[in-house]
Amino acid sequence: MSSKLKVAIVGSTGYGGVELIRFLVHHPQVEIVSVISSSSAGVPISDGFPHLTDIVMQDLDGVDIHEIAAKADLVFTATPSGVSTQLVPQLLDAGLKVIDLSGDFRLRSGEVYEAWYKKPAASPEYLKQAVYGLSEVYAEKLAGVSFISNPGCYPTATLLGIIPALEAGWIDHRSLIVDAKSGVSGSGRGTSLVSHYAEMNENFKAYKVNKHQHIPEIEQVLGDVAGEDVTITFTTQLVPMTRGIMSTIYVTLKGDHTDQDLIGLYRDYYKGHPFVRVRGEGIWPATKEVFGSNYCDIGFAADARTERLTIISVIDNVVKGAAGQAIQNLNLMMGWEENLGLGFIPVYP
Repeated sequence: MSSKLKVAIVGSTGYGGVELIRFLVHHPQVEIVSVISSSSAGVPISDGFPHLTDIVMQDLDGVDIHEIAAKADLVFTATPSGVSTQLVPQLLDAGLKVIDLSGDFRLRSGEVYEAWYKKPAASPEYLKQAVYGLSEVYAEKLAGVSFISNPGCYPTATLLGIIPALEAGWIDHRSLIVDAKSGVSGSGRGTSLVSHYAEMNENFKAYKVNKHQHIPEIEQVLGDVAGEDVTITFTTQLVPMTRGIMSTIYVTLKGDHTDQDLIGLYRDYYKGHPFVRVRGEGIWPATKEVFGSNYCDIGFAADARTERLTIISVIDNVVKGAAGQAIQNLNLMMGWEENLGLGFIPVYP
């Protein structure tokens, strides 16, 4: 009998789901017992993802709660928003641990969720059970829990870039402006004009300006840190690349703080967390430097002339912004080493 944790992945045919597979097949404490797709049950997963040929030789299972519960100890739900609101409560009631990668349980208020996501919210009973899994910030709260809501990709890059300075009282949160750029994989595997080659090749465009559904998630966490309501100006843009997010944050400094001061502050804050790397003075991160990995790299430019600070934070949106952080949260949940199964060097060039 295997002593490994048995996991199932719902949504295995999406980018987040297949990235979970890529990492979990190497995880020493995990056995993937079921890869699940509501639309492709009975089909070998390698039919849709030939790169998994002779690596993952399972057929896709359908979504059957009793079958999942009979096989698995924990379920990753890598589903579109609106699906997990119905599915996750059934999994929890069946006694399974859950890590949800959708946005359905990140917001504490069902009313706020419905206003931004335009979908019915989950029951308040289950919203209260969800523990928000920004790994480096809430690590202590994740140990031993049964249900983690994985953060969004834009919030991960943005919050990791802001929180240490905000918590230290070094910035004025009323002046926060965030300019966030993402590769097209963030829109999922489905075909649309957003990801159509002819639309995105040699193009660069803003979308959901001031209306992106990740805004209330970012504001909720920053409000918790600040101890008061926080509002931000948040612009999202698509760039013609597959993976990566660069979150460029502009904020007014409180006090005379230099790049070296900020580097020291952030390195102290993230000490012991292996996936946040703080750049040295005058060195700013690029998305290529975290490609395919679970790293978040952060750099700074404090400007005494304008009394403003620029923070640049980069992640791979499919890894640190989704599957990688979900596995990091699994490790924290189970009391394992935080980087277990995630020790991959970024792919470069």
